[in-house]
This record gives sequence, C-alpha cells and structure tokens, in this order.
Amino acid sequence: MFDKIKNFFREVRTEAKKVTYPSKDELIGSTWVVITTVFIVSVFLGIVDVSLSKIVSLIVK
Repeated sequence: MFDKIKNFFREVRTEAKKVTYPSKDELIGSTWVVITTVFIVSVFLGIVDVSLSKIVSLIVK
C-alpha cells in the first residue's frame, strides 16, 4: 500500500513538472478579465433583482 502512495506522489511530481504556468502579465490580464466580468454580472443581477422586486410589489398590492 505504501508503495502505491509513493508511486502516486512520484507521478504527481512528474506531471507537475510538465505544467506550463502563466507569466506575470498573463496572470494580471486574466485577473482583470475575471474582476470585470464579476462586476458586470453583479450589476446586471442587481438591476434584475430590483426590477423583479418592484414588479412583484406592484402585483401584490
């Protein structure tokens, strides 16, 4: 069993060496894309939430 565990971690180390990590500029660019997308989606959902709550309050009255 311990041989299987050692083999697993050896394979993980081997595969981790094959990974190409993004450069600093790519990472910063991707981060800005994520932040911008989250901001746009949150504003959209906020507008939808306010609109639907006003519609529901008009229907309930």
